[in-house]
Amino acid sequence: MMHESCTDQTMTAPSVQAINTESAPAPVGPYNQAVLAGGWLYCSGQIALDPINGVMVGQGEVEAETRQVLNNLIAVLKAAGAEASQVIRTTVYLTDLADFQRVNALYAEVFGSGISPARACVQVAALPKGGRVEIDCVAWLG
Repeated sequence: MMHESCTDQTMTAPSVQAINTESAPAPVGPYNQAVLAGGWLYCSGQIALDPINGVMVGQGEVEAETRQVLNNLIAVLKAAGAEASQVIRTTVYLTDLADFQRVNALYAEVFGSGISPARACVQVAALPKGGRVEIDCVAWLG
């Protein structure tokens, strides 16, 4: 069997564009809300920050936090011209897996129809700003 040499093919880097919107909270570190690269949208994790004043929403109540997290994530998707139905993969971070069912019910309202994204859900020791839930995602826009 013959193999083609990699030198026979031209490989080009995808165009890369930072995505940021005032409809989602400003990043709390040196990163963008999302990066669009070659048709793939990589969304940074969102926590329950109010995009207007940067204050955590929900006072530790996981359902209120989850609603804000999902609203923030949808705002970033929309800023890139995407919808929840284009999300291919998510990761859900919880500080307590006992919150899984409550978070999952709200998650299903956004990602539960059509082909739901592949997903991982993990418990973590802590999240930024004392949050109880964080969600990131990858979407296909191509």
